[in-house]
Amino acid sequence: MNVNSEKCVGCGLCVKDCFPNCIELVDGKAKINNATCMKCGHCIAICPKEAVSTDEYNMDEVKEYNEAEFKVESDNLLNFIKFRRSIRQFKEKDVETEKLLKIIEAGRFTQTATNAQNVSYIVVKDNIEQLKEMILENLKNRGEEILKNLNPQTLRFKRYAQMWIRMYNKYKENPKMNDKLFFNAPALILVVSDSPINGGLASSNMELMTNAQGLGTFFSGFFTLAAQGDEKIRTILGLEENKEIVTCMVIGYPNVKFARTAPRKDAIVSWK
Repeated sequence: MNVNSEKCVGCGLCVKDCFPNCIELVDGKAKINNATCMKCGHCIAICPKEAVSTDEYNMDEVKEYNEAEFKVESDNLLNFIKFRRSIRQFKEKDVETEKLLKIIEAGRFTQTATNAQNVSYIVVKDNIEQLKEMILENLKNRGEEILKNLNPQTLRFKRYAQMWIRMYNKYKENPKMNDKLFFNAPALILVVSDSPINGGLASSNMELMTNAQGLGTFFSGFFTLAAQGDEKIRTILGLEENKEIVTCMVIGYPNVKFARTAPRKDAIVSWK
């Protein structure tokens, strides 16, 4: 991080907002301790004189606050969240690359603990059919193994085991009509990280951006389960050894319209 001493007026706003011991005022000017700085960018965002910059990120991405472009009404946002639905009916229509990249941008700008920015993304389009069959076969094999070794601990998975075998057999009969894994969606975005929390936070914002662009998604837990420990799947995806798929977002244009929100349980809140 860099401070332009000619622009800096020593107002101290960056010091107050920064993580302790990262910035201090020295002779009336901000001085950044790059040894402890986590490069969160708060100093860039808060400085009234644009005195702070960085060589590590693209400063062209920095946008001045403009209420008309930045403000979202809280009631509209809450209704937008309430109206979201997991989509399992998709049109036979490709998803534009520009829209997929905007979804990833929503993840890229999501906060991460200690500003680790340790979330990456894999977009699957060309290999989606190959992966679909591999995932279904993996689930079938898991199901058969569970049914062979039923005991009090695995009994609760019996229903899933039967479902996975049925999904695979139906798919093999008619792949187009019986795709109960991706529902013929044209694209996947896999959110990858060594931090489930950071990956989950990014995924939540990405879903909002998906819906905002007129697309639909659902999170495939079956995909993430099958990919765990399957070296063939990990090799196709190019997953590094210490990285895991946190979420699999199945994305496409919805072929269904909802007329209203759905109810939920009351929130459990404790005020202390």
